[in-house]
Amino acid sequence: MDYVFIILGVVLMLSGIIGSILPVLPGPPLSYIGLLLLHFTENYHFAPNILITWGIITAVVYALDFAIPAFGTRRSGGSKRGVWGSVIGLIAGLFLFPLGIIIGPFVGAVIGELSSGKDSNSALRSGFGSFMGFLTGTILKLITSGIMLWLFGKELFFN
Repeated sequence: MDYVFIILGVVLMLSGIIGSILPVLPGPPLSYIGLLLLHFTENYHFAPNILITWGIITAVVYALDFAIPAFGTRRSGGSKRGVWGSVIGLIAGLFLFPLGIIIGPFVGAVIGELSSGKDSNSALRSGFGSFMGFLTGTILKLITSGIMLWLFGKELFFN
């Protein structure tokens, strides 16, 4: 059974890295489940404080991933339509991977702002804020999942 947990853990860790870039997959939660699977094997264990700490970090990063793009849009003067446009642009951008998930939130926020009657300068500023929020969230997720992958590999290979 340990081999099944280890293989599934590796798959989840790699899915976590991919999910840090693709908004369809919850990257850090998948990585955390991979850590838990390795912990539940007979020969590999993490200290409880490590699991608790990474569980909290995962929950915080997951919540921030939803808040940061909206905050970026709002901070740069965006309206609710700009925030929703950013979310819709992100989802639509999935069909044009990989460039679409980078440009999608920007274009969506700009279109949302233009549809609310804002001038093009305000709409572009809002789109840039949305893009920066998306980029910040992606980097945060990649760092989190990357460190969990490192912990997984360290425990698996150097225990």
